[in-house]
Amino acid sequence: MGKLVLAAKTTHVPTMVMSELDGPLKGKRQAAIDGHREIGRRARAAGADTFVVLDTHWLVNAAYHINANHRFEGMFTSHEFPQFIKDLPYAYEGNAALGDLIAETAREDGVYTLSHQVDSLDLEYGTLVPMRYMNGDAALKVVSVAAMCTVHSLESSRKLGEAIPKAIEASDSNVALIASGSLSHKIWPNDIYAENNGTFTISSEFNRQVDLHVLDLWQKGDIETFLKMLPDYAEYCDGEGDMHDTVMLFGALGWDKYKGRGEVVTEYFPSSGTGQTNVVFEL
Repeated sequence: MGKLVLAAKTTHVPTMVMSELDGPLKGKRQAAIDGHREIGRRARAAGADTFVVLDTHWLVNAAYHINANHRFEGMFTSHEFPQFIKDLPYAYEGNAALGDLIAETAREDGVYTLSHQVDSLDLEYGTLVPMRYMNGDAALKVVSVAAMCTVHSLESSRKLGEAIPKAIEASDSNVALIASGSLSHKIWPNDIYAENNGTFTISSEFNRQVDLHVLDLWQKGDIETFLKMLPDYAEYCDGEGDMHDTVMLFGALGWDKYKGRGEVVTEYFPSSGTGQTNVVFEL
């Protein structure tokens, strides 16, 4: 019988990778990297053998999709930001049985979901960046779930989230669940990005204030209020991937029955206009 042993909402900004390299960004994202490594440490301490990542950089237009290959290996360059992430090597074991079981459980609950073992189906950087730091030794298996959902309701994403712990319990896997996406996500317009030093600033004070309020609600455990504001938050603060990753995460946590709190392990920071953090939720 498997168990959900860790749940977190995390950043995946590509400047984390650039922060490792010589240049003007060297060391600038160390706090975010350290937060990922701490989450990886906690996952191991809790007995996790698999990361399930809800990836807001995997865009899908029909059905829900799970990348549940037996093994992932390759060299990644971002189509979105090839100047930021290029020639990034990766190699992880997958957990095909768990991915298939999540899809099967979701379908039983009325959410059309497909699981894939296709060697040419690459991982996106919403999975690869967290795994680089949380799973640097590649000791834990990886399953990636598409969470940039263009024609999907928040309600169906909630149901998919609810299917995840049911599938885990029916498996032999101990899982760390990672919602990989920003808080607010209004990226600076290209023509004013540089003049605003966009890499380290927020594009909207309104978004920043709402982000900080959300973090306060999470830390207080006022999940009921957060869930009431979540659809408007996703819409008006440009939530990454319409925040389907966050909806899935709270679905997995029990939605309005969840009584835990969030612990901020990386203090809130702006990046290219967006709001970012790493938060672990009590189980």
